[in-house]
Amino acid sequence: MTNQHHFDNVILREYDVRGSVGQNLHPADALALGKAYGTMIVRAGGKRVMVGYDGRTHSPELEAALVKGLLTTGLEVNRIGLGPTPMLYFSTYHTEADAGVMVTGSHNPPDQNGFKMLMATRLPGGGPIYGDKIMALAALAAAGDFEVGKGTEKTIDVSDAYIDRLLQDFQGTKGLNVVWDNGNGAAGEILKRLTDKLPGKHTILFGDIDGHFPNHHPDPTVPKNLVDLQKAVLETGADMGIAFDGDADRIGAVDGKARILAGDQLLAIYAREVLKSFPGATIIADVKASQVLFDSIAKDGGKPLMWKTGHSLIKVKMAETKAPLAGEMSGHIFFADKFYGFDDAIYCGVRLMSLIETFNTTLSDLRDTLLEMVNTPELRFDVEEARKFAVVDEVKARLLADQAKVDDTDGVRVLTPDGWWLLRASNTQAVLVARAEAKDQAGLDRLKAQLIAALKLSGIVPPQF
Repeated sequence: MTNQHHFDNVILREYDVRGSVGQNLHPADALALGKAYGTMIVRAGGKRVMVGYDGRTHSPELEAALVKGLLTTGLEVNRIGLGPTPMLYFSTYHTEADAGVMVTGSHNPPDQNGFKMLMATRLPGGGPIYGDKIMALAALAAAGDFEVGKGTEKTIDVSDAYIDRLLQDFQGTKGLNVVWDNGNGAAGEILKRLTDKLPGKHTILFGDIDGHFPNHHPDPTVPKNLVDLQKAVLETGADMGIAFDGDADRIGAVDGKARILAGDQLLAIYAREVLKSFPGATIIADVKASQVLFDSIAKDGGKPLMWKTGHSLIKVKMAETKAPLAGEMSGHIFFADKFYGFDDAIYCGVRLMSLIETFNTTLSDLRDTLLEMVNTPELRFDVEEARKFAVVDEVKARLLADQAKVDDTDGVRVLTPDGWWLLRASNTQAVLVARAEAKDQAGLDRLKAQLIAALKLSGIVPPQF
């Protein structure tokens, strides 16, 4: 059956479809994905889908093939063109579309690309497309089980409406001195037009969209990628700096002293504002977040909820708990307060500026109110795909047998008088992820020793850290 298509299993990830272009991801995959996802939308009762793409060199070709596939299922396809992933998300809400697909490689290397998908929650199976739904798309393609119709397409411009929406919740009047690092990512044009309308002084680094990322890799969770931003903040005397990943759904930040704020530190600051409007509300963070964050949320009158890592999983939990705010260490921050509940780093930047003016303070002063802890960065080490979950299960069984204090929300987070350490299996790669945090260096050394010992008992020798 010529209509059948088999994806390389490597590109079928937990939260999206993603691979190396020309190796395991080709235009033929985009075409088949369009047919499969279009079929899923049609069978759920949907009629119209939004499509956007990022600034990678191969994104236009993959977008064209994706659209071709979607059209064969009879859908109306609205193409919004080049821009950040949050603009695609916004377009589905703004136009009340039934679904959306973004062609993006996010923060991955330049040779990689992929597809992020969502469906309107009013449809059966609506929400972010991840996990079993991605495997269901692969099954449709393998069977060649596609809807057939004659779709229509048109190009629409949602950029003005998107920029207006980004500005809508801004409360400041004086404006701040802000440096924005676009990292040559997909937000470049939107960022220029947005900052032209904001009060204050704004400096944009690497604003041109270039899929080769010639200046630094667009991943704000890696400190070396923030060096240019830190330098510019100090040179311009800026109040703060904001950085994005390649498709601008993850935020990084530095204060006026050029100190990096991690995702959990930003979430603690945002929570203070949100909890003034929603006292007692649930605020969600992933298992990699600092205990300082959870304690800070409780101190500010909120209900901290630790949840599984993964932007799709967090979005689903937000909807379930009606939480007005959630976030991850990776810089995905989700505002349901005043906004739509999706991760938009540009909106988060605007909200941070607004918050600082409203509180009549500085980002540096806000950072100083958070307790300093000693912690490791996120540690990732290779392990066979078939072993990664088994190792975590083995470690958990031994911990429980020793009556350790264990939170098993996502892997194992082990609480001790020194602090905590975490071990979890990545949902997207053949790696184990670890992190540890303590009140002092001696405590951190003890936690790291416990983690190493637990891994060695399962035959895993972690790298030096």
